[in-house]
Amino acid sequence: MLSLFLSKRFSQTRQAGFASLLNKASTIGVLLGVSVLIVALSVINGFEEQLEKRLLSVVSHVTYDAPYEPISEWHSKVKILENQQGVLSAAPEINVTGMVQFKGKLKAAQIKGIDTASHENVSGVGEFIKQLNLNDLGQNEVILGAQIAKHLNLSIGDKFTLLIANKNAKTVLSAPKRINVTLAGLVNMGGPVDQSLALISLRSIQTALDLESDQVTSLRVKVTDVFEAHNIAMSAGRSLPDLVYVNSWFRTQGSLYQDIQMVRTIVFLVVVLIIAVASFNIVSSMVMEVKDKQSDIAILKTMGAKDSTIFSTFAFKGVVNALLGSLVGSAFGVVISLYLPEIFVWFYDDSDKNPLSGVYFVEFLPSKLIWTDIAITLSVTLVLALLASIYPAWQATKTDPAKVLGNG
Repeated sequence: MLSLFLSKRFSQTRQAGFASLLNKASTIGVLLGVSVLIVALSVINGFEEQLEKRLLSVVSHVTYDAPYEPISEWHSKVKILENQQGVLSAAPEINVTGMVQFKGKLKAAQIKGIDTASHENVSGVGEFIKQLNLNDLGQNEVILGAQIAKHLNLSIGDKFTLLIANKNAKTVLSAPKRINVTLAGLVNMGGPVDQSLALISLRSIQTALDLESDQVTSLRVKVTDVFEAHNIAMSAGRSLPDLVYVNSWFRTQGSLYQDIQMVRTIVFLVVVLIIAVASFNIVSSMVMEVKDKQSDIAILKTMGAKDSTIFSTFAFKGVVNALLGSLVGSAFGVVISLYLPEIFVWFYDDSDKNPLSGVYFVEFLPSKLIWTDIAITLSVTLVLALLASIYPAWQATKTDPAKVLGNG
């Protein structure tokens, strides 16, 4: 209690100009470092959340692709996969690369033939389609990515053509197969999917490719744990009697997840070093304060104050300065993190200037606060501040009352 009282009294007394400046600079440095770290971690958490909830709800968790001949009797194969451990649901698909043609303009697209009755069991793409329900997708109707439609100036109800390579052609230069279709809806997810995806009913594309109603080129699986997708894929794939290529989202999007984790580690280390520098500025300010308060320390010693009391007094002072910077910095960081998506949208209201447009799987800056990140940040800051306060506090205990008061 005495140490806390003395620390408070020393804080209330006026310091010399340069010592006061150093003291405030160290506190402000801690404040800025804590704010930046909380905001940075919130953005990384936001990207990770959007990766799982947004991108991984649309892209395939696992696919089993036929390398040569199509997969027959897909209904029974779907049931086999759904009985495997770790598999939530399965559905058939036909995946081909083709072109969208409208009024002489062309755009490449990844064309997916889907079973409208079961596709929503394996994909959340329906959440990003406002014009119709997937179950209502009719024969020769197509749902396009919003950016494809924008590029070709397509509107709902317009008729256009899908061009698909003719695998049964005898020569390489044979004309592609043409499917005349109608635009029924748009996928508006905000990201690369909008620039490449075209959904068409399974029966429509089976007819175009001369496949039977029970034949598909791919089986798509949704798993219970997306981060165990590869292991589940290999285990469940052994149950299939067909020869298939096994793919998981780790092959297509895994590098993105790894990049997010790497950035988290780098940001945390860099900003903690910034906080460490700011915290150790406390050493400079406290060394000057100890020198300034030598006469007060000497008087306290002559009055019987123990070295532990003197040590605790200055250690508390350093920690309190860091605590003040940490708490204010945390408040700033939390407020900025909560409103960061709105601030980003306001700042980049013109999509042409948006740095995330067409680059990442989102076109806004996501943010997600995790309170354990704030607790860890505060703990690390206070530990560094305590370590930085040890030397000046120890120096204060070495003050010799006889020399200090004798010189006075």
